[in-house]
Amino acid sequence: MIKIQTEPLISLEEYQWILKDSGLGKRRPMDDPGLLQKMISGSNLIVTARKNGELVGFLRGLTDHCYRCFIADLAVAKAYQRQGLGKKLLVFTRDLAPEARLILFSAEDAVPFYEKLGFHLHERCYQLKAGEEFYK
Repeated sequence: MIKIQTEPLISLEEYQWILKDSGLGKRRPMDDPGLLQKMISGSNLIVTARKNGELVGFLRGLTDHCYRCFIADLAVAKAYQRQGLGKKLLVFTRDLAPEARLILFSAEDAVPFYEKLGFHLHERCYQLKAGEEFYK
């Protein structure tokens, strides 16, 4: 049985493993373990899915637990993909603060997954990437 729960933190090794195995590592700074450590240490929401103690699913977010929840990572181990585990992690997260809006960036190939769950594109989402300058 898979158990979904919040945890205060996961190890850097587990984080690196789930990113790589899920395919999400292609979009993360895998060559910079110090940055990866800061990413998990700086998050105030860690939701894990474990089977017999082994990490098989992971959600990392930043939230105020009432108004907004920014989901930074949603990763499911390859052997558990397409079995509803990603949805279960998102439902668990929503249940923690039902009134909070869930917000995330989607990988191109994950768009159908999020749309199927009812997520919709927000027309006013903006970003300024690291290294990009503010216009004067």
